[in-house]
Amino acid sequence: MKGKMIRLTWPSKRISLMALAIIMLWLKTYITYKISFDIKIENAIQELILFINPLAFLMIVFGGSLFFKNKFKSGYILGASCLVSAILYGNVVYYREFTDFLTIPLLFQASNMGELGESIFHLLSPWDILFFLDVFVLVLLIKWKPAFVSATPYNKRKQKVYVLLVAAISFLNLGLAETERPQLLTRTFDREMLVKNIGTYNYHIYDAFLQSKSSAQRALADGTELADIENYVRANYKQENPAMFGAAKGKNVIMISMESTQNFVINETVNGQEITPFLNSFIKDSYYFNHFYHQVGQGKTSDSEFIVENSLYPLSRGAVFFTNPRNQYRATPEILNEAGYSTASLHANNKSFWNRDVMYGSLGYQRFYNIEDYTVNEENSVGWGLKDKDFFEQSIEHLKELEAKGKPFYAKFITLTNHYPFTLDEKDASIAPYDSNSKTLNQYFLTVRYMDEAIGHFIDLLKKEGLYDNSVIILYGDHYGISENHNAAMAQYLNKEEITPYDSAQLQKVPLIIHIPGHKGKVMTEVAGQVDLKPTLLHLLGIPTKDNIEFGADLFSKDRLGFTVFRDGSFITEDLTFTKDTCYSNVNGEPVEDAAACGPYEEKAKQELEFSDKIIYGDLLRFNENVKSP
Repeated sequence: MKGKMIRLTWPSKRISLMALAIIMLWLKTYITYKISFDIKIENAIQELILFINPLAFLMIVFGGSLFFKNKFKSGYILGASCLVSAILYGNVVYYREFTDFLTIPLLFQASNMGELGESIFHLLSPWDILFFLDVFVLVLLIKWKPAFVSATPYNKRKQKVYVLLVAAISFLNLGLAETERPQLLTRTFDREMLVKNIGTYNYHIYDAFLQSKSSAQRALADGTELADIENYVRANYKQENPAMFGAAKGKNVIMISMESTQNFVINETVNGQEITPFLNSFIKDSYYFNHFYHQVGQGKTSDSEFIVENSLYPLSRGAVFFTNPRNQYRATPEILNEAGYSTASLHANNKSFWNRDVMYGSLGYQRFYNIEDYTVNEENSVGWGLKDKDFFEQSIEHLKELEAKGKPFYAKFITLTNHYPFTLDEKDASIAPYDSNSKTLNQYFLTVRYMDEAIGHFIDLLKKEGLYDNSVIILYGDHYGISENHNAAMAQYLNKEEITPYDSAQLQKVPLIIHIPGHKGKVMTEVAGQVDLKPTLLHLLGIPTKDNIEFGADLFSKDRLGFTVFRDGSFITEDLTFTKDTCYSNVNGEPVEDAAACGPYEEKAKQELEFSDKIIYGDLLRFNENVKSP
């Protein structure tokens, strides 16, 4: 019998619209990881994880089209592509300024958006239109229906194979991630680690799980959870310095939160001119802490307020001012109310911004001077609102109101002008901008200098009104002003080849200046953080804090531990800096040979952050007898 003719059937060259959408969005996500996010990759396995981590999620989302009839498939695929692209793009824009990823609690802060218009505008780029190129391609494919795009539905066999493939990719991703980073999901304070290993989209699903979990914590909490925390706080309490306890008893307290002010500007110059001439002179007659660090999370300025007033850590997700504004706290204003003080916060912004009108009641403030208490017009405002010089000038009358009550006052000022994007009228600029590839850093020096001049003018007004000699004056930076996205320009200014993770940690220093009438100036070199400010102030005023539940220690205590914790779990001691999973020596900024040297401090940092989170999420202070209902 003659040989039979064999017909070869080649696979179809057509590809489904769903597969095209998945591939385009998968590649776009990976390219975004590499271009828009600064995700550190240490080996080939981490690169592989980063590459595959969006795939399973995208296959699940777009796989939903398998259950739609043909006439609805295209609409579903296009809608899913738009939604997922919007989530990715939202993270890109947020990352440009904060070097961080969005969380669900941040979305609850939508009331802030009206105030953020100019800042958000500066984060956008005309080239961002290319970010949605794949969506435009999908629209064209749906409209034109080219021959290479298949509309053939998946049969049940193909659907089963699809599901098995999704499961296989998911387990591969999780297996590799767990091998590369054990206990990954317990390190929820490190969002970069989560995104690197499980992907942006799965991170948001996990964030939603955390949100639901935290929402249930208050309802399930009881007083027994507070016992371990109280024992920890008592065991770590540092005795006050007898020479400083009560050193400012009965005096007014004027506290100034210096917007976005980092310590690298103190005693430094730009273009041959001093950046902060007033602060440089003021520290000569004050206690100046040059190793003091901010500890904020996503709440930025509101977080710094929360830390300073409560000696608790902020949350890793969102801002306490929004997530837990009606908790019961034992904050500085409440304590000072009981000690016979008048308490007020002064900030020329809308009272609802950062939910302050609600949160301040829980903190115990008797008065909030907000934008309604100031005269604001186009002439005296720039950027975020009332210029600092006008703010301080108009605030003098409010201080007189407080003084007229016949008792000492506690007044906290929050400045505005030195805020991203660091806009300043040309007539208000007294130094030339820096010259680098970062407009943000170039302008930053101008607004810092303006703020410095405004504070100097305010101090002169205090002297003129007779308030200076009877007031403790505290100045502190609330958070960083220059994010890691401007590292190249920062390296240029600091005359470094590059900004390393160690350098980034050290750049989180912010100024802390405490001026006490009659005391000589002194530079304090101890490592400290914003969490230490509350017990320090109360001790200066002669108010004991031993029964308070707080994680800071008096900065003047002789036996305090030089130790400060960042919200992402990084920490700094007198000798070591731990950041990005690496332990560095403070002597040379290089990784230490003994990687376990940071171990004991790492446990302490984790413990304090967890305890603080439990207090906030569970509203545990309501079970403490020293805390009164707001």
